[in-house]
Amino acid sequence: MKNTKRIFTALVLGIGFANVQAEQQALKVCTAENEMPYSNQAGEGFENKLAQYVAERMGRKLEIVTWTDPRYFIRDYLDKGLCDVVMGVDAGDPRVLTTAPYYRSGYVFISREQDGLDLKNWDSPALKTAKRIAFAPGTPAETMLRVIGRYNDMFNYQQELVGFKSRRNQYVKYDNDKLVNEVASGKAEIAILWGPAAARYVKASPTPLTMTVIPDNAKRADGEKVGFQYSTAIGVRKGDTALLAQLNNIVKEQQDEIAELLEAEGIPLLEEPETALSMN
Repeated sequence: MKNTKRIFTALVLGIGFANVQAEQQALKVCTAENEMPYSNQAGEGFENKLAQYVAERMGRKLEIVTWTDPRYFIRDYLDKGLCDVVMGVDAGDPRVLTTAPYYRSGYVFISREQDGLDLKNWDSPALKTAKRIAFAPGTPAETMLRVIGRYNDMFNYQQELVGFKSRRNQYVKYDNDKLVNEVASGKAEIAILWGPAAARYVKASPTPLTMTVIPDNAKRADGEKVGFQYSTAIGVRKGDTALLAQLNNIVKEQQDEIAELLEAEGIPLLEEPETALSMN
């Protein structure tokens, strides 16, 4: 009888330990339900692949938690403990703790190779003469189009890109593949997009396209800098320093492998500033 009790107790403790271990193995990562090329429910985005790689390096099972609206997912998902990790946040994002950057990239000018546009910076003549320039509102591209006097010229075209939807109190999505296709199809001469958002579609375009990284030296009329190059990191909940340390080790030790994943996507990768390299 005593032996039976011991066996039963051992089984209960063993099951309990296994359950705890299973819980620890799950790395809950918040990703977008449909924000390609970053992520989707089918796991086809490059951030899906990066999340899977990170989980494997940690020896943990990946559990995806999807969100639909980018405006609130930190508050409603990460902060409430529904997920542990957020891929693809700006390095130093004040809402979270961020790892050392796992890549740095920039906004790009996109045009058709056959057009031979010499797009180097915001003084490029092609920006003055283009009839249609595709871009997402609220980005640095909008700021600089206002500076060079082309924003009003593009107002009606921008409304066409979202089907004349009102942006009041709602999240209006500008599909990256559609904006790249505007150039590929000849509807627009130029697109100005975040490089990682455009790279997959530029690479896959049947019409050869040119993608030029925009220099990070633009300024508004008042002399204030307009940033076009940014470092991207992994975010965790404030206070979760143990998880942050684990992720930092992976980012720093597996830089070459992570770069390979990003280069396969076609993302233009830039050197990190010394200040970013010394973070965390």
